[in-house]
Amino acid sequence: MPDAVPLVLGVDLPVLVAFALLVAGVLGSVLPLVPGPALSVAGVLVYWWASGYADPSTVVLVALLFVGLLGVAVDLFGGALGASAGGASATTTAAAGVVGLALFFVAGPVGIVVGVAGTVFLVEYLRARDARGSARAALGAVVGILASALVQLLLALSILVAMVLVALV
Repeated sequence: MPDAVPLVLGVDLPVLVAFALLVAGVLGSVLPLVPGPALSVAGVLVYWWASGYADPSTVVLVALLFVGLLGVAVDLFGGALGASAGGASATTTAAAGVVGLALFFVAGPVGIVVGVAGTVFLVEYLRARDARGSARAALGAVVGILASALVQLLLALSILVAMVLVALV
């Protein structure tokens, strides 16, 4: 770590930035459009840099980066996998993603859920004329979104806890 880094509250500024990123990663894992897992990975890397590439150890660093990248994958594909598992087509899933994103700016996180569920139901119903199948696909999409957020939260929290332990030990 550079010698000229100022201390803030008795802690090196890069270490504070690293932990701010780790906390932002936890929050971002449940907030729409905030890349929580990516922020967690950034926090780990900033801490590693601040320690002069000494902490965490190589094994712990690789494990934390793996967990973080797993969280990024869940963030990117969780909702789509849920919709697909519910029976929605790839086209339906893509349309639902666009509508959910647009409705986020109108109604916040509720807009995402309602937009995705409504779009999946409508497109699947127009495609197959099967209300029960369309409802199953819409439910799968909503479960996928919520499960994705929960998994991201658990992964980001595990990274934060591990980094607190790294800093304390």
